[in-house]
Amino acid sequence: MQSLTIELPEAVLIACGQSREDFIREAKFFLALKLFELGRLSSGKAAELCNMGRADFLAASSRAGVPVATLDESEIADEFRDV
Repeated sequence: MQSLTIELPEAVLIACGQSREDFIREAKFFLALKLFELGRLSSGKAAELCNMGRADFLAASSRAGVPVATLDESEIADEFRDV
């Protein structure tokens, strides 16, 4: 396993109103979310990065405004053809 160290002034935690652990958990989620959004990680690998199950990660991604599926126009037409 690799690790990443980020120096974080105490004032940032105070300004965020979060504990160190909550900040780390949220930072991991947003890193995973951005890498997923950019297509650099699959949803499964992104979920693994932030210690979440895939379904929970996809639900949280959607709540954060990141689409969990991208369809082109023909795929959208296929999905709604019989509706």
